[in-house]
Amino acid sequence: MSISDLFDSGFKNRNKGHFSAIVRVALSDGDITVEEREFIDKLAKNLEISKDEYDEIMDNPMKYPINPPYLYIHRLERLYDLARMVYADHILGPKQKEILIKFALALGFTPGNVNYIVDKALSLLVLNVDLDTFLFEMQNMNK
Repeated sequence: MSISDLFDSGFKNRNKGHFSAIVRVALSDGDITVEEREFIDKLAKNLEISKDEYDEIMDNPMKYPINPPYLYIHRLERLYDLARMVYADHILGPKQKEILIKFALALGFTPGNVNYIVDKALSLLVLNVDLDTFLFEMQNMNK
């Protein structure tokens, strides 16, 4: 097995873990709404989750381990990716903020400031900022 095979395998497993974590969050209130299903379908495509993997994860999202980001910067990077997907095609419509709050809490942001973080993230996406600008602005939003 080559190094690239190991990297591809690890990357693919991380994507499956990330996808299963999002499915768990969507299922946390007992049901997946139509809007959440559309978002999950789009996320599966972006993470290159195959149809078989999709079905397997939807049947048993607990099968794959969650790899929550330990470092704050990594949480912000995941928030950026998720926020871009939520915002991109307005799939979730008025529920954008609600679903992003659920995801942000699952990423480890605290309930006390999650609304402020999500509002800031969405406002930066309206401005179409890149990842570096997003990270800088999020890290310095209290200054």
